[in-house]
Amino acid sequence: MKNNNIYKSAAQVTIFSTVEKGLSFLYRIVLSRAIGAEGLGIYQICLTVFSVFLTAASSGVPVTVSRLMAKSTAKNDIRGKHSAVTAGICCTLFITVPVALGLFLCRGWLGFLFSDDRCVDIFLILLPGLVLTSVYAVIRGSFWGNKQFLPYSVIELLEDAVMVICGVILISGVSDPVAGAKYAVIAVIVSYVFSFAVSIGWYLSTGGKFVNPKRQLKPLIASSTPITAMRTSASLLNSAVAFLLPALLIAGGAGNSEAMSLYGIAVGMAVPMLFIPSSAIGSIAVVVAPELSENYYRGNNVAVATDVEKSVNAAVFIAALVIPVLFALGGAISDFLYSSELCGEIVTVSCFLVLPMCVSMMTNTVLNSMNCEKKTLAYFCIGAVATLLCIGILTRFIGVYSYVCGLGLSNIISAALNLKLLKKKCGNLNVMQFIRKGIAAVALSCLFGGLLVGVLKNFMPPLAQIATGGPLILLFTAGVCYLLKMFTLKPLKKIISRD
Repeated sequence: MKNNNIYKSAAQVTIFSTVEKGLSFLYRIVLSRAIGAEGLGIYQICLTVFSVFLTAASSGVPVTVSRLMAKSTAKNDIRGKHSAVTAGICCTLFITVPVALGLFLCRGWLGFLFSDDRCVDIFLILLPGLVLTSVYAVIRGSFWGNKQFLPYSVIELLEDAVMVICGVILISGVSDPVAGAKYAVIAVIVSYVFSFAVSIGWYLSTGGKFVNPKRQLKPLIASSTPITAMRTSASLLNSAVAFLLPALLIAGGAGNSEAMSLYGIAVGMAVPMLFIPSSAIGSIAVVVAPELSENYYRGNNVAVATDVEKSVNAAVFIAALVIPVLFALGGAISDFLYSSELCGEIVTVSCFLVLPMCVSMMTNTVLNSMNCEKKTLAYFCIGAVATLLCIGILTRFIGVYSYVCGLGLSNIISAALNLKLLKKKCGNLNVMQFIRKGIAAVALSCLFGGLLVGVLKNFMPPLAQIATGGPLILLFTAGVCYLLKMFTLKPLKKIISRD
């Protein structure tokens, strides 16, 4: 019964998350067409720098609140759960309020944060969101800890819907890329206000309370600090890329607008396509993490090993389904969505990075649920150094592809080190055989997809290629995975027999 609940919750969160990511993806297409690659680049840089401060303020707190609540659940400590939430909110407010005020008062000196001075005024619009969304992040962690996945999913989806609706209304008819980026950022702030108000209202109306946070402050700070440091480092890395990559492109002979356009295509169009599986990966991680933490604190090592193996295998399976589609249809998808040949080339070349990315995302969440935050931080830092070295050394030779190389190397390092640590902690963990099967399935399916689309593109436009080739490639990949015994039809048979 417990497994059925986990599968049901994972499916529920995945469906909502997929719709949310699809909505965001469509919105990005609208933005790219309405404000252009230059406007999208400015918008992306502002959000990237903002995310550094947001991540530093609250990124580790929601995960830690969820884990502390799971620990309290294992001990039947209801007040401890409320104390964890209150401690999380106090910590985020203690950081975000002074930081937001400080950035606003020092706005005249913020130019050094951006490679383009036009970004400063747009960035200031985001500052109130630093406080609002950090508090919402803590409440979101309480949803995970209480296994309230439906309200979490609905609020996340509605937040994106509010942003999209406001954004489409505001950017309609805007021709200037800077003005378009400004209105797009205003839509982001409106969505933050919405999620803050709704999440607080839901938490209080369902029995949530704000109590004395003292008993949970110390464990929360101790556990959240390494996670926050890792995610802040990730945001700093993205900001460094946002500054370094355009600057190196300009040094290589590109104009300012051309450099921003290349950055916008690579980081704002192509790379987000590689994160298509993240909705499913994130959904599984969100659902499994509280259960895994409870088993970990109860000392149920067999259940922990089983949860870890199933989670990693699920990440590999999802990657195996997505990679062949991106490899064969990346050009057609990019042409249809963005009318960008370069975007398609980047997606086709870099789609193989989806496998280490999926494994890295899943294993990071799993290890953080097992109190290994310091280790994952160290592994991330090693990967971050590799990314910056790739950009610094390779941009002059291969342009924006240097970022793709750095992203791939970083995730390969993180995935390999995470798997090594999990094997050490779980003993008889056996995921490498499944990963090898996944690689074999990807190789065969990419060959099939490449041949199929090579024929289809001779007489079909991009949309028809996607509509025809996509389902056929997925079906072929699923068949290969089935033959390699990467999944079985037993769950489906059980549902059919039950009906």
